[in-house]
Amino acid sequence: MLNRLQLTATVEREAELRYTPAGLPVLEMWLKHQSRQREANLERDVACEIQAVLIGKQAPQWGGKLAGQQVAVSGFLAQRSLRNPRLVLHIEHVEFVKG
Repeated sequence: MLNRLQLTATVEREAELRYTPAGLPVLEMWLKHQSRQREANLERDVACEIQAVLIGKQAPQWGGKLAGQQVAVSGFLAQRSLRNPRLVLHIEHVEFVKG
C-alpha cells in the first residue's frame, strides 16, 4: 500500500497541457518547497524541487492557472517510467494556499 504524500509548494513552472496516446490530459509542473522541520529534536531548514504531474479530468481545469502560485497538493510518488527511475509526484488533489 502506498502512503499519500502532502506538500505545500510554489509552482515554479508548468508545461502546456498535453494528451497521452490514450487521450488522457496531462499537466506537468515543477514544485519548489521550503519549510522548517523538526528532526531529532532539532529545527532544520528544508528545501527541495520536485517534478509533479496531474493526469485526468483535473488537468484541463488547472492548466495555465498554477504557475507562480502557492498550492497544497497530495498524491503519491512513482518512478517516471519503466526506463526512467526518477521520482515524480502524481498529484491527486490540488488547492490554492491563501497567503
